[in-house]
Parts: sequence; C-alpha cells; structure tokens
Amino acid sequence: MSGLYAVHFGAGNIGRGFIGEVLFRNGFHIDFVDINDAVIGELHRRGSFQIEFAGKSKEYLVVSNVDGINSRTDAESVIAAIAEAGLVTTAIGPSVLPAIAGLIARGLEARREKRPEAPLDVIACENMIGGSEFLGGEVKKHLSAEMLDYVERRVGFPNAAVDRIVPVQRHEDPLAVTVEPFREWITAAKGRKSPEIKLDGVNYVENLESYIERKLFSVNTGHATAAYAGARRGYDTIGEAVADAGILERLRRVLAETGSLLTAKWGFDRAAHEAYIEKIISRFENPANPDACTRVARDPIRKLGFNERFIRPIRELKERGLGYAALVETSALALAHTDKNDAESVRLAVMREGRDEAGMKSLVAELTELGDAALIDKITGAYERLLRG
Repeated sequence: MSGLYAVHFGAGNIGRGFIGEVLFRNGFHIDFVDINDAVIGELHRRGSFQIEFAGKSKEYLVVSNVDGINSRTDAESVIAAIAEAGLVTTAIGPSVLPAIAGLIARGLEARREKRPEAPLDVIACENMIGGSEFLGGEVKKHLSAEMLDYVERRVGFPNAAVDRIVPVQRHEDPLAVTVEPFREWITAAKGRKSPEIKLDGVNYVENLESYIERKLFSVNTGHATAAYAGARRGYDTIGEAVADAGILERLRRVLAETGSLLTAKWGFDRAAHEAYIEKIISRFENPANPDACTRVARDPIRKLGFNERFIRPIRELKERGLGYAALVETSALALAHTDKNDAESVRLAVMREGRDEAGMKSLVAELTELGDAALIDKITGAYERLLRG
C-alpha cells in the first residue's frame, strides 16, 4: 500500500478541501493527522467526507478511503504511518510547522528501520515562501548525525505554492467543506527524492520562485486590495467590493503594476499573465464564494511588512523604473484600516493615534522597514490624503 498511501498533517478546510481532494483523485489512501478530536473522530468513524464547490451550479465530491489520527493522543500511530507512507504533506499554518517537526523526525527514524531504501517527499502546502525547506530544517534539529545522512539521501523537502480560496463557513457536519472550484498546486522539481510519484493536478516546475511571486503579488496583493478598499466603503464581502466600479478599477491598476513587475522580472508572457489576472478577478467576483473583507484584511501590520504583498513590489518596481502609484494608495488603505475584532488592527489604531505627519512618517518607516525616505513620504502622503477624503 505504501505507493498510494499519504499522511497529511492538518484536517482543516484547506487540508480536506484542497490537498485531500488532489490526493484522493490520485488514488491515495489518506491518514489525516490533527489534534481536533471532533474532526479526527469523525474521519476515523466514517472514512469519508464531502466537498462542495462554490459556483453557479453546485457540485459535490465525496472523498473516501481516509482515516484520522490524533497526534496528541496517538503519536505512535502517526510514526507508524510515516514509516509506511509514499508521501507526507502539511496544511497546518506556517507557525505550527515547528510543532510537528519532532513527530516527523520520529516517523523518519521508524521508516529508516523498516524501509531504509524507500524514498519519501515531505511537502509543506502552506501560504509561505520556502515552507518545505523550513520544515526540513526544523525536522533536522531532532535528528542524529546518522539520521541526517539518511535524510540527505532518501528524504526530500521540495517547496510548493498552493492557491485556493476557502470562505469562512459553518456546517452542521464537522467534515463538510466548501471551496472555490479553482485550485493551483505547484511543486519544485528540485529537491524531490520520489519523482516517480507525480500527482495529476500538481504542476512540477524548475523555477518555483517565479510562481510563488506570481501568486503572492497577484492573488494575495489583489485580495488584500479588494479587502481594504471594500472595508473602507463598508462592504461585507470581497464580491460586494469588486462589484463597486471604483474598487474594481483600483484592483485592476494594482494588478497591472504587479503584472508589469512579474513580466519584467520573470519573463511571464504578457498576454498569458493578463488572462491570469482576469481569472483572479473572476474568482473574487464569485457570488457563491462570499469571502469576508474583514477576514482578508486582518493582520494589517504584517501585510505592510518589508517583504510582503505591497511593500516588496513597490520596492522592486521603483528599482526597475516602473510605476507603483496604485500600490502606494492601497498601502495607505492598509495603514488606515480599523477593525475592532482584529487584535492587530486594534494595535495599529493605537500606534496611529495622536501622530502628526512627521509621526506618521516614523510609523511608516517602522512598519515597512523602508530606508527610502521618498517612498516613506509617498505612503504617508497617500495616507494623509485618504484621511482628508
């Protein structure tokens, strides 16, 4: 069974509604590993769950041949599963990866004892750059020199980029999950130790970084643009926001700017990238996928970071002599965002309070870590104009 046996860490909506779908369609038995008793208990009891694809004509998929293991109460079963698996994947959130590293290390030790020549790839399907490589580094902290040699020879940690919108949802059935029809899973060809496992529905590429940036600067930047602009105008959902002609025009200007960077930097075909932008906008417009502006807009301090979805493309566009005015305006929207139900937004409001223009320049420099006084001035100026209406 090992060739068609996957262990997946994270039985949440992305784990079940995205990674689980792809693995199931490729004929894998899937052991979902999580600490959520209710979800794991139901997966173990039923051995299946249902995915709903949000669209005009609702479609459903029953994912079967699955099981659930609680890593908190049954670590030994997780270790045994890793020893037998043909593939290990995660979708638990970047901050949780270090917490599972020790358990994966123990699973690899058991695997070396039982099947020392069998290769294995461990793929972190997280919303981060270099997720698998990061997880591999955390796992190696728990290994002996002898095990490190084994891992170097037999275990790969190829990086991946994943993209699927999963709206906030509530179901009576704890296993039911609703996702948008679109999905994209790209894995680096480099670093794989088990190339004979090639999943339908996964694109294996030599230059993953270009696709990660395409997703980050298109989907993530665009999503956040619609969210901050929509929240500012009092809209509840992303779909309502992009139905506003002014917000849609802003979104198109932002994506045109990031598109100019991506085509200049990575050589993406311009026409193909424009089609990609239109696809993204159609995903945001999907009325059956009511993603909340507040959900997408949360954590504005993080999203204003030096290497994040606004400031990094602004920096790189300026370096290339390309336009970035719409990104500056949207950065100001993020800077001004207020949501009393989001702790980071509340913290940002406190940081803004009582500052004059000079004080705001200091705050922009602190949040963005920019050393470019001209860019700091542009973002602060856009913020001041926003407040004046």
